[in-house]
Amino acid sequence: MQQADTLRNSWPVLDYAQWRETLQTLHLWTQIVGKVRLTLSPWLNHGWQVPLYVTARGLGTSAIHAGGGMVEVEFDFVDHRLVVRSSEGTDGGFDLAPMSVASFYRRLMRELQTAGFPVTINVVPNELPSPIRFPDDEMHASYDAEAVHRFWRALVQVDRLFKIFRTSFLGKCSPVHFFWGSFDLAVTRFSGRAAPVHPGGFPGLPDPVTREAYSHEVSSAGFWPGNDAYPNAAFFSYAYPTPAGFGQANVGPGEAIWSDAMGEWLLPYDAVRKAADPDAALLEFLSSSYGAAADLAGWDRSLACGVGVPGRPRPVHG
Repeated sequence: MQQADTLRNSWPVLDYAQWRETLQTLHLWTQIVGKVRLTLSPWLNHGWQVPLYVTARGLGTSAIHAGGGMVEVEFDFVDHRLVVRSSEGTDGGFDLAPMSVASFYRRLMRELQTAGFPVTINVVPNELPSPIRFPDDEMHASYDAEAVHRFWRALVQVDRLFKIFRTSFLGKCSPVHFFWGSFDLAVTRFSGRAAPVHPGGFPGLPDPVTREAYSHEVSSAGFWPGNDAYPNAAFFSYAYPTPAGFGQANVGPGEAIWSDAMGEWLLPYDAVRKAADPDAALLEFLSSSYGAAADLAGWDRSLACGVGVPGRPRPVHG
C-alpha cells in the first residue's frame, strides 16, 4: 500500500532526450486519434470538440456520437493498449508497442471499420515542421512503455491541479483538455470581451482555426513535454492579446521566466517536481500569471473566487 501511495503522489522524472523518439511517435499517434474525434464531431467554440482528455488509464477521446451510436478511443498507458469501445459491440483494439505511424494508422482505421464506425480523416499532421502523411510515415516507430507511463503519471498530477485552479474562476473557462496538435494539456479563462482578429501564421494550423480559437480575450495556462527547439518539459502561461507589461510582471515562483521568443511565461517542470510543495509551486504560477494578465488587461476581477470544495455549493449572496 505504501508503494502504491508513493507512486500515486509522485512527480516522475521527464527527460526529453531519453524519450524523444517515443514522444515524437506518440504525438503523431494522438493526432490520428484526435482527428477521428475532429472528423465526427460538430464544431464547438474555440475548437473544444477536438481535444483528448486525461483518463484513469491514459488519454481518451470521450464518447463520440456517430452513425446513430457512440464510439470512443483510449490510449491505455497502464496495460499499453489502444482501446476502441462502441455502443454496438465488444471492445476492440491492439497492443501499444514499437510500430510505425503508418502501421498505427492502418490498424486504427481497421478497428473503427470493424466496430461499425468507418471514418476518413485528413492524413496530414498539424503544427509540425515537414509533416509526413500518416499512411506514408515509416520513420516514427518508437514506443518506450516506461517513458510513456511516466508521462501519463505527470499528466495525472497536472490535470488534478489544473482542475483545482479551474474552480477559482466564475467566468467562462475551458475544460482541462489535451490538444494533440501542440501536444499540451491546457486550461483557458475568458474575459468575456471580443479580441482583435488574430493574425494567424502558426505552421500547420489553418488561420480560420486560429482566429476562431482566439476570437475572445484569453488567459491560458498549460503543460508541455518539450520539443527539439525547447527540449525541456515546462508549464506555460500566456494571454491574448498580450497586455503591455506582462513580461515584466511579478510572476512566481522564483524559477518562472518570461520568454520573448515564445511570448509567454515558463516554469520548468523540474522546478515543480523538486519543490518542497509541488502543488503550492504550480498553483502559485497559475494564479500569479493569471492575476498579472487580468490586472494589466483590465479584466473584471470579481470573476476570481476561492477554489471549490467537494460537496459544498458556493454561497450565493442576494
